[in-house]
Amino acid sequence: MGQNLLAKPLADRSYTLWDVPTRAPATTRGAVPEMLRGTVVTHRRRCGKPNCHCATGGELHSSVVLSYSDKNKTKFVMLRDDEVAQVRAATRRFKAAREKLDAAADKGLKQLIASRQRRS
Repeated sequence: MGQNLLAKPLADRSYTLWDVPTRAPATTRGAVPEMLRGTVVTHRRRCGKPNCHCATGGELHSSVVLSYSDKNKTKFVMLRDDEVAQVRAATRRFKAAREKLDAAADKGLKQLIASRQRRS
């Protein structure tokens, strides 16, 4: 990709369009994690352009996103077409693991309460 820009002192760096990558190549993108918290949804919205078909009551623009909460704020991660199935599977694995954890926690709570009742 041309010259190594990090090897130059900051003042000597001259950037061209070819030196600054705008997006990582597909081969270096990370794989989808084993588990993800959130829900895969189709997000439909108006773009805001006055002459667009969505502004005149036409079909809205849609994109598939992972919706999740972070510090009580809903956030979205846009998904590429090739990621959707993998992300859905990762959210299902998370939900299954959470259900198992909740069931184990409920069982432990019942045991604790039962042991207290036997003492009384």
